[in-house]
Amino acid sequence: MTKTELNKYKQILETKLAELSQAVRDREGIAIEKSPDALDEVQHAAERELAIRNLDRESHLLRNVRAALRRIDEGNYGVCLHCEEDINPKRLNAVPWTPFCIECQELADRAKDDNTEMFEELMVA
Repeated sequence: MTKTELNKYKQILETKLAELSQAVRDREGIAIEKSPDALDEVQHAAERELAIRNLDRESHLLRNVRAALRRIDEGNYGVCLHCEEDINPKRLNAVPWTPFCIECQELADRAKDDNTEMFEELMVA
């Protein structure tokens, strides 16, 4: 990967990092609101649950973006963490924070869906 390509990905990742950092700081949606109306309570609980799921997803994505920036600094960005093959540039353009090539990502997704320990091994690799 050329220096220009690395700089492009680094810029994309730094922009995403700033965006996600701001989103993760905004925890207004998870505040518990009390209401005398039972239907309002249910609505607030549903909105809070959605906000918590969004916060969890964004936090996970933030960790992946930070890890990708670390890989750039360490000089191994664009290399699959599992099979150590180069990640296809089309995949990096679509998901610049990905740690895996498409084949290993599919393997990790299947293992995660099956709740197998192999998923944990992939994530540690």
